[in-house]
Amino acid sequence: MWEKISQIWKIKDLRQSIIFVLVMLVIFRLAAHIPVPGVDVLALRKFFQSNQILGLMNIFSGGTLENFSVIMLGVAPYITASIIFQLLAMIIPSLEEMSKEGEAGQRRINQYTRWLTVPLAFLQSYGMIMLLKQSARGIIGEMDLFRLITTMVTITAGTVFLMWIGELISEKNIGNGISLLIFAGIVSALPGKVQQMLVTFDSSQLVQIILFIAVAVITIVGVVFVTEGQRNIPVSYARQVRGNHVFGGQTTHLPLRVNMAGVIPIIFAISIILFPSMVAQFFMRARTPWIADASQWIITLFNNQIFYGVLYFVLVVAFTFFYTAVIFHPQKIAENLQKQGGFIPGIRPGRLTAEYLQYTINRILLAGAIFLGLIAVLPLTLRGLTGTNSMVVGGTSLLIVVSVVIETVRQIESQLTMREYDGF
Repeated sequence: MWEKISQIWKIKDLRQSIIFVLVMLVIFRLAAHIPVPGVDVLALRKFFQSNQILGLMNIFSGGTLENFSVIMLGVAPYITASIIFQLLAMIIPSLEEMSKEGEAGQRRINQYTRWLTVPLAFLQSYGMIMLLKQSARGIIGEMDLFRLITTMVTITAGTVFLMWIGELISEKNIGNGISLLIFAGIVSALPGKVQQMLVTFDSSQLVQIILFIAVAVITIVGVVFVTEGQRNIPVSYARQVRGNHVFGGQTTHLPLRVNMAGVIPIIFAISIILFPSMVAQFFMRARTPWIADASQWIITLFNNQIFYGVLYFVLVVAFTFFYTAVIFHPQKIAENLQKQGGFIPGIRPGRLTAEYLQYTINRILLAGAIFLGLIAVLPLTLRGLTGTNSMVVGGTSLLIVVSVVIETVRQIESQLTMREYDGF
């Protein structure tokens, strides 16, 4: 390990890229502690500790919500915009064609995603301000129209700022920028959680701590196992003779990963599962009785751990299949293999190769998606046994943290390998 770190540090551009990413993460954490004026931060923190749904949102924002920071929404609006465009690409032919245009089409979709992020952040900032004003009196003082709009513009600008930082990080090829921001937000909360656990430690909590450590170990091993697992499809290339030269004839393999989507299904699932409860809390104090009753019913439903766990499991599995379908195209792979003179032994080139790849990835993905979903709901099961809320947050957080670390390490190793081939 130390040899790898030494090797990374000796490569100037790679070292500079890592330092740049670390500086961007530090700036993100500094911005997380810049509050919007006129908010009782202490009262707000107590409110988030007493509210499970908002507390979970606060964990994934890196504590920016409980600080009412200028970046309080984090990258949630950008993730929502990404989900919207990926869904639209499945049903709108023009967007589907754009997504197939390679890098140029992806740049246009990314630009549209940025544009949609701005109004979404503006609307979510208004919803969060109104939610806090209605749910907890005294946290946010009276706001006139000018101050309300100024606060919403500030929060929206904070989200755009984070989106820009995330894209700058992604350009360095050290990891996905948005995932690293979420990772930094989760990790930043760990010291405070450990300190709180040590201060309030009681011998009766020993069993709970042991269970939590066991869940952490199982989650880490499981995520590493699923993320690193792959099926190698053998590919042979036909031998071609041109003059005195022989081309092709070699055998290689096409790697199909068990979980191609990485951490994205977890982020998508959390974003979707938190949305109904957040909207319902906004309407809890509605003057119309049936709206208030419906809001209370939704909150009660999502607080039911059985329903929450089943829905969380289903969403993780569904988004794993969905995102893989977006990024993995068997037909394109089959066409490219056929153009290059490659074929899978025993499978006819063209349509049958595409069908074989689709059949294989579905079988692999089924096992990987179910395994990932089981890891996601495992902490919920332990919560029913121990009665502690920290395990729910801890298990989901570990799931994201481990996946992001693996993805980042893989990208760094690929850059090292590339430089070895280039002779650096």
